[in-house]
Amino acid sequence: MNKMTVRDISLGGKRVLVRVDFNVPLDGGRITDTTRIRAALPTLQYILDRDPQAVILLSHLGRPKGERAAALSLAPVAGELAQQLGRDVAFAADCIGAEAADAISALPKGGVILLENTRFHAGETKNDEAFAAALASHGDVFVNDAFGAAHRAHASNVGVSARLTAVAGLLLETEINYLATTLEEPPRPFVAILGGAKVSGKIEVIDSLLGKVDRLLIGGGMANTFFAAQGRDMADSLVETEALDIARNILGAAGDRLVLPLDQRIADAFKNDSEQQLIAAETDVPRGWQSLDIGRATVAAFTDVIQSAKTVVWNGPMGVFELPAFAAGTVAIAQALAEATAKGATTIIGGGDSAAAVEQAGLAAQMSHISTGGGASLELLEGKALPGLAALSER
Repeated sequence: MNKMTVRDISLGGKRVLVRVDFNVPLDGGRITDTTRIRAALPTLQYILDRDPQAVILLSHLGRPKGERAAALSLAPVAGELAQQLGRDVAFAADCIGAEAADAISALPKGGVILLENTRFHAGETKNDEAFAAALASHGDVFVNDAFGAAHRAHASNVGVSARLTAVAGLLLETEINYLATTLEEPPRPFVAILGGAKVSGKIEVIDSLLGKVDRLLIGGGMANTFFAAQGRDMADSLVETEALDIARNILGAAGDRLVLPLDQRIADAFKNDSEQQLIAAETDVPRGWQSLDIGRATVAAFTDVIQSAKTVVWNGPMGVFELPAFAAGTVAIAQALAEATAKGATTIIGGGDSAAAVEQAGLAAQMSHISTGGGASLELLEGKALPGLAALSER
């Protein structure tokens, strides 16, 4: 990585402006998953250990569309961060203007403050110059540690980077090393696993990966569209009819590198207590039924491929894992990856639902890397440049 990192600059006595990704799930003001907060701790502690004047944190939360929304305030995050850091964290009710400036000025030496949701201002997503300048005025140097927002050209990452010395935080550096550097020349066999609902959202990823992988395993709703493209009746299963031609083209170009499920668990309704059947992939889905998970034969076949691999990247669940009755396939793949890691393979989880599934299975610590950004990781896998990364200062 030829971009400067937080290790390359002096931080003593500086106001260090840090873009973090605290876009966490909230339930009535209660944070239900602190993964992204915990992921920022190494960078924040590194900065604090180097005697800064102050640490000023920027983040977005949700999609308030440029307007204030009490339900999307970052105030609860400040309290959680204080517990995680083991020190006081101040909170400012705005991210620009006198309210933010006064709160920053009131900090003690070495104090930490989280500013309010940057997306409460329309200028954030527009990368407005005046808004970016107002954010940049809070700091002497800028550390971008928000990989989850790195694929967005917004004011709080790209705009600020144009106005201050801008470097990568430790999390952003790790993400890039795994998702870009490692995958440039991956140890082989190199296996990719794609799941989730749609083929259309991952066409570029599939095209990119097919040129690199030894095997591409397909599960989840995506597999239904490929089966339908082969002429199988998928009944009430999720199928992207508008993507059938695309799926046929991919199947024609992929050869034996693309591997579809051997069997599927189907149900007569989209609910946890529905009636279930296990059917072979050659069998049409009965009328009124739908595919909701991969079956045992698929798990066994996919596991064999995974455990023979030296590098595995996974993005997208194998079924409707949020319903316990249809989580078995996804959990089994997570277990296969954990076993592959133990044998020395590099296992990379591409954020989003895959990361949630691994956490849910209690296997997060057994993966080589779990990305904090689903959308950003997909764009890296496509081979795209990320605006937030491109804007950082060169070494």
